[in-house]
Amino acid sequence: MILAVIEYDRSPQGAQLNDLSLQMLALGRRLAEQLHGPLHAVVIGAGGRSVAGSLGGHGVAVVHLVEDGSGRLEEYAPQAWARAIVEVTSAVQPAAVLAAGTDRGHELMAHVGAQLDLPVAANCTEVTPGDPWMVTRLRWGGSLLEEAELGGAVKLLTVAPHSFAAEEVDAAAPRIASFSPQLEETDFRVRVAGRVEPDRSKISLADAKVVVGGGRGVGSPEAFALLEEIASLLGGTVGCSRAVTSLGWRPHADQVGQTGTRIAPDLYLACGISGAIQHMVGCRSAKHLIAINKDPDAPIMAQADYTVVGDLQQVLPALRDALREAVGQHRDAAPAVR
Repeated sequence: MILAVIEYDRSPQGAQLNDLSLQMLALGRRLAEQLHGPLHAVVIGAGGRSVAGSLGGHGVAVVHLVEDGSGRLEEYAPQAWARAIVEVTSAVQPAAVLAAGTDRGHELMAHVGAQLDLPVAANCTEVTPGDPWMVTRLRWGGSLLEEAELGGAVKLLTVAPHSFAAEEVDAAAPRIASFSPQLEETDFRVRVAGRVEPDRSKISLADAKVVVGGGRGVGSPEAFALLEEIASLLGGTVGCSRAVTSLGWRPHADQVGQTGTRIAPDLYLACGISGAIQHMVGCRSAKHLIAINKDPDAPIMAQADYTVVGDLQQVLPALRDALREAVGQHRDAAPAVR
């Protein structure tokens, strides 16, 4: 049996399953089939009850809904959540416990591994059960792949984002099993005390089909207004490099990279970004990468599908004007609505 740790996001519209958790379930279902066992999931907090039923469409047979009656598990508390996962693991005895390769997934599995005294394989892109289990995982910021053996009575791993496509299956609704862990006050020493909601008027980086990214080469925070217009014309949103957030030009929420958001757009237009490994990890899943840089030897130029060598102050205004004209022609050609 495989146990999957599910993350869900809160919004004014209610709880929504995290896309990376759904991608992780694709691997979980495949492993469960290979081991001829069921796929179980663990969802923490009563707020997850509204999304638990939809997990059947991703192959989950049983959802272990973790609640403690006090409401303290509604907000993220890594040690408490990990202890709950450990107790569910001890109760159901899975062959492996999987989590999505998110900041939260990595942190939770690190706690679980420490409490169970078991190794954790992070950022796996391929997993093969056997004796021993073999995993392929991203290392060194995604610059290389490592093949390794994974030991332990229970295999603990996280799944690298965008390594598997989320898939729906024709399956019955899962059985919901309530679970109440035995927690202590010390388990809540670290917990979320408040939330800053993102600007929901903009397309999020994680969901955008087009991302226009800016680096130090853009020149100033004011110069990002041009990137904003280009992104708007393309129906996308603006991202940036870590150098830009370090300078205070853009908020951390806009950062693309290993310590920012990992994106998977149809198009990533990188403007004035050198292409450090940390940044390339964040955009490696983009279907098409276009780099604009005055330095033809910048690392990102060797990894881009298309490159433009030139001064951003000349290239970007020309691109904006061409997009304005194309959008205007499209609108003029559209039939009138009667």
